[in-house]
Amino acid sequence: MRRNRLGSSAVEVTELSFGAAAIGNLFTAVEPARAAAAVDAAWGEGVRYFDTAPHYGLGLSERRLGEALRGRPRHSYTLSTKVGRVLDPLPAGSGAGPDGLSEGFAVPATHRRRWDFSADGVRRSIEDSLERLGLDRIDIAYLHDPDDHAETAFHEAYPELEKLRAQGVVGAIGAGMNQTAMLTRFLRDTDVDVVLCAGRYTLLDQSALTELLPEAAARGRSVVVGGVFNSGLLADPRPGATYDYTAAPLSLLDRALRIKAVTEGHGVPLRAAALHYPLAHPAVAGVLVGTRSPDEVRDAAALLRREIPDELWDELRAEGLLTENGH
Repeated sequence: MRRNRLGSSAVEVTELSFGAAAIGNLFTAVEPARAAAAVDAAWGEGVRYFDTAPHYGLGLSERRLGEALRGRPRHSYTLSTKVGRVLDPLPAGSGAGPDGLSEGFAVPATHRRRWDFSADGVRRSIEDSLERLGLDRIDIAYLHDPDDHAETAFHEAYPELEKLRAQGVVGAIGAGMNQTAMLTRFLRDTDVDVVLCAGRYTLLDQSALTELLPEAAARGRSVVVGGVFNSGLLADPRPGATYDYTAAPLSLLDRALRIKAVTEGHGVPLRAAALHYPLAHPAVAGVLVGTRSPDEVRDAAALLRREIPDELWDELRAEGLLTENGH
């Protein structure tokens, strides 16, 4: 599987990366053996970039990922985690939330997530992540969802990540968000190597083309694209499908069905087109796909290996389903 370097750093990522939120029990529990098998399947398919965060299952994702990768040559894979939420222990017996979930994860509420973009919070977060992962360094550290903490993120968290990068504790630094405006600001105002943009460069939402992707390309920085299926609508467009984690509006469902009709007319599953679409942009280093089972991993790898005819993109543009300056 092809690897791409992130900006001017020495860190490389594979075009397909393993998003480890699901093995942190996102929405539903995943058995430990199944989580380990999913990582093994990704490795077998040539995936060498793995992404996690303390937020995912109150550290469960980090622990499982670290355990699954243990014993593999450390230089042979890239691992990213995130800062911005620290985990504070709760008294025993606090339990999960009223719906059995802890902020979307099916784990006991043993800890409380606390927003902290201070320099001390960043350093503590990285130290805690290293302990959970069982590693001595992080390849990529992202500021995680700093939407409501902009000034602290820019003036405290980011400079601390710069120090950690200079010290070799982390190899590359960046920010990961579901919006483009602040990510573009990070590209303009800081020396980040990469930004992780979720859901804003897909077959249904090309808003990253307005400023974010041109800015990254002009500055020689990299973008990793997540949320290529927009949380479900581009995987299986049907009534009741979700878009950005809520019920998809009928107008978007209709658009997704129209896109699906075009892709299938060229013999290409919609999911394959959705996975390939972001990779054609020169600033995009890879796509991040969340998977919770070996079958899902192998499916994503098989979709990436499919050939997508140029005529498919031409028809989507001709039908007004893709921005003219896209793809």
